[in-house]
Amino acid sequence: MRYPKNMNEEGTRGRKPKHSFLSRFQTLFSTMTRKPVFKRTLAIFFIIVALYALVNTFFQSYDSSAFDSATFPFNTATASSILLAAGKSTFPAVKVYLYDLPRRFTYGVIQHHSLARGSRVDNIDLSSLKYPGHQHMAEWYLFSDLSRPDSERAGSPVVRVLDPEEADLFFVPFFSSLSLIVNPVRPPGSGPEKTAYVDEENQEALVEWLKRQAYWQRSKGRDHVIVASDPNAMYRVIDRVKNSVLLVSDFGRLRPDQGSLVKDVIVPYSHRIKTYTGDVGIDERNTLLFFMGNRYRKEGGKIRDTLFQILDTEKDVIIKHGAQSRESRRAASQGMHTSKFCLHPAGDTPSACRLFDAIVSLCVPVIISDSIELPFEDTIDYRKIAVFVETAPAIQPGYLVSILRGITRDRILEYQKELKEVKRYFEYDEPDGTVNEIWRQVSKKLPLIKLMINREKRLFTKETDCSCICTNQTAIRTL
Repeated sequence: MRYPKNMNEEGTRGRKPKHSFLSRFQTLFSTMTRKPVFKRTLAIFFIIVALYALVNTFFQSYDSSAFDSATFPFNTATASSILLAAGKSTFPAVKVYLYDLPRRFTYGVIQHHSLARGSRVDNIDLSSLKYPGHQHMAEWYLFSDLSRPDSERAGSPVVRVLDPEEADLFFVPFFSSLSLIVNPVRPPGSGPEKTAYVDEENQEALVEWLKRQAYWQRSKGRDHVIVASDPNAMYRVIDRVKNSVLLVSDFGRLRPDQGSLVKDVIVPYSHRIKTYTGDVGIDERNTLLFFMGNRYRKEGGKIRDTLFQILDTEKDVIIKHGAQSRESRRAASQGMHTSKFCLHPAGDTPSACRLFDAIVSLCVPVIISDSIELPFEDTIDYRKIAVFVETAPAIQPGYLVSILRGITRDRILEYQKELKEVKRYFEYDEPDGTVNEIWRQVSKKLPLIKLMINREKRLFTKETDCSCICTNQTAIRTL
């Protein structure tokens, strides 16, 4: 029986069939199996090199910029933070609108702080006033950063926009921590003083101003960023701004429905001593453990008094009572720069500025604070830069120093090398330091903010009063 011709038979007659790359590879491999081992190995090597060149050429010619935000719909905050970490970004940075607050909330606070200390600043340009140094200066650094020209903000995870309609987030530049300390504490019996400035009144006035803003009303403040780094800052109105992203030093004075790691950002204290500029090493660090600070604290900080008692007579340990002053900072700088370990017990709240003083001193922090929350823990593994000791055993005589004396020289050097690597994250003045890292952390909150805003739009009834994802992670509640 004759079979019908294949419809392509005529077209292929008289010419050799084309072989695919796969068929050629199979033929070559089949031939190699019949050759000596040396030749076969050599042939395999050349094939691998050829395949590598082919694959490498293919991927190098691929243009990654072809995937923009329209065709590759990652959240812009997440994508930009990832790419910024790699040193460049093809995704738009998170857009931040800087509120033009009445001056009573910004430079007016600086003015009253100066007046309360005897300065004459009545008839000068308020914007020329210098923000005073203290341990909660994040509010000033973030405000100053957004106030700079775009050309000076290259590499920042956020961009400032002048049109609020374009904004992803709204920054409220109230100097809440400075406002808290405008009126200096006066000793009892020093006589009545007329108070020209009241922090509580300014807090109330700020909330009333925000409530009149269309963008606050639109999101109930969820896409607004407020700095409250002093544990007592905004205490009078915290329940009325708790929807916002709060920048805090810890949660020591906040209830679980007011603040959480889910919606807020832990920011470092501004270190108050000079940064150590030397290299790693312990030859010039003759003191085993150093601490200088207030001995008597409230709540969890009461362990300081116990630590003073058990460490006061220990060899190679310096533990001193000292309040904030220029002379105290000078002595603390000297002590931290010449010590192997620096003690960080809880203060009135779980954290305190001495942790960050120790980090920039390359003095290994010894943290005794069971409830402490630390900044930038998605980036920094604090176990590599600090010694953590549980409070209960730490206050037993001899326990703490025995641990520290058992840490080898090489291990201390490893701690110092890690401290040197990460200390830029705690330098507010560094071009790519604390400020940029805070903005990166804030940017990562954007997906949750959008989720909460969009979710609320479709709800019919008001649910249980809670400003964020609850800390037990069992439910999402909204105002």
